[in-house]
Amino acid sequence: MVSMNRLSQQQRTAVLQALVEGNSIRATCRITGTAKGTVLKLLADVGPVCAAFHDDRARNLNIRRVEADEIWSFCHAKAKNVPDQYSGVWGYGDIWTWTAICPDTKFMVSWLVGMRDTVSATFFMNDVKSRLAGRVQLTTDGHRPYLQAVEDAFDGDVDYAVLVKLYGDEGSGPSKRYSPGVCIGTKEQVVTGAPKSAWVSTSIVERSNLTLRMSCRRFTRLTNAFSKKVENLEHAVALHMWHYNWARPHSSIRGLTPAQRVGVADRRWTLADLVEILEESERSN
Repeated sequence: MVSMNRLSQQQRTAVLQALVEGNSIRATCRITGTAKGTVLKLLADVGPVCAAFHDDRARNLNIRRVEADEIWSFCHAKAKNVPDQYSGVWGYGDIWTWTAICPDTKFMVSWLVGMRDTVSATFFMNDVKSRLAGRVQLTTDGHRPYLQAVEDAFDGDVDYAVLVKLYGDEGSGPSKRYSPGVCIGTKEQVVTGAPKSAWVSTSIVERSNLTLRMSCRRFTRLTNAFSKKVENLEHAVALHMWHYNWARPHSSIRGLTPAQRVGVADRRWTLADLVEILEESERSN
């Protein structure tokens, strides 16, 4: 196994490539011949670099609409199995990742690893607002914390609608346990401004959350590859979002990356570029 101080730039790139393709930490170790501690150390180092890169460059976004949603995961143990001494402690049990995407460019505007409450919703929506160049149309699901959070962040300067999906009962049996309910209809509610009905949708953000589940092993259902520490989950999400926005081409936008499509990048970045940024950061520190 290769230790951290012996990893070449090419080896670091290979480790990150394995991670963004949905491999667990131990699978990445087996694929790349790298020690577990080395992979975790690289993830902990690159996560803040990815977050800082996005924070610096994802500004003044000239987009027309945003879809927002939350995706569930857990740390340490599922909520029902959390030891009593950790009950209610941040980083143990249910964790929610808030995501906001532009459906036209597929650019992930913002994300937040937090709780599914008004505090996290408000912090998240304020970050979304800070990255926009002008007024947008926003769609969320019916999760109530959005209402106060959007009002606090946008102060009415948004065309905001809520889309509630109605699900039917599929009955019982093994297939029911592992499959979502059947959507039998939707209900739209205008909250602020004058949103266009044709733009009231959460389909793209829900699809991007599916990509997160497939590309980040910690989100896979029925797995033992869940996060043991919430900090590692935050780093893994930051790495996924960097790759999704800046390095991964999307066929729906003519093979461009979302960053190219939204106009904040003039080329497709690579994981080798990310490693160079990381090494430059290490030298400066």
